[in-house]
Amino acid sequence: MTATTPKTTESSTTVKPGVLFKTDAPSVTFRQRFVHAEANLQFLDCGEYDLPPGSRSFVTAVPGREALLWMWKGSARVEIGKTTYELATYDTLYVPLGTEFRLANATDAPARIIQTSAPAKKVHPAFYSRFAEFSKREDRIRHLKGKDVYMMFDVSEGADKLVAGYTFFQPHQRSWPPHNHTDQEETYIFIKGHGSMEVYESPETLSFVHSVNEGDLVTIPFLNYHPVFSQESPLEFIWCIAGERYWVGDKNKDFMKGKGESLTT
Repeated sequence: MTATTPKTTESSTTVKPGVLFKTDAPSVTFRQRFVHAEANLQFLDCGEYDLPPGSRSFVTAVPGREALLWMWKGSARVEIGKTTYELATYDTLYVPLGTEFRLANATDAPARIIQTSAPAKKVHPAFYSRFAEFSKREDRIRHLKGKDVYMMFDVSEGADKLVAGYTFFQPHQRSWPPHNHTDQEETYIFIKGHGSMEVYESPETLSFVHSVNEGDLVTIPFLNYHPVFSQESPLEFIWCIAGERYWVGDKNKDFMKGKGESLTT
């Protein structure tokens, strides 16, 4: 019995050269910031992608979860299927339940993307919000004393649990009135400036008082009050809600007027 060699096409016999990938070659990295169980939450997870100049990620997904991608620093490209989204600083992209995506940075500057996610059961459309546009649309802005809220992913967008946006504090301001939620949990992700934050069940149990700086995250479990204080400079942060889909000021007008000692939604 003689051995036979399978027939091959001309293209399959083409010998391709090996490729050297140096240890310091640009590559996308993901850093887990927290998962819900360790953060005293039921739903929210958070992480961030660092994209050096010229880097491109594997195709990735968040199984069983819907996600928001926040373009924190620089700019990057997100590919979902045949659609490409060019994200500038502070742009936001909703990625539907379990959908695969790829990240790329074709610029000569590093980029960083924050990812928040929550479990979902339904597939909703991708939604791309440009900060340059939304920061000028009055229907997307909530003006409070000494601060502005930008609704980047509102209840008008399809999702199971997520609502999210940015809050920009002027110097020497505080959240008022303090508020908590019976049906929402949150995380605040501080992206610019310096300030402080409290998280407490009641004034008698107030023990969480922390200085917060750029890159710090704070989780807010159900029924915790969570005031923020800016100091000598402006303070900017992402807020991301998982649970019932509303924003406190749209549900309770006393919050918009700054009335009362505290309120619960």
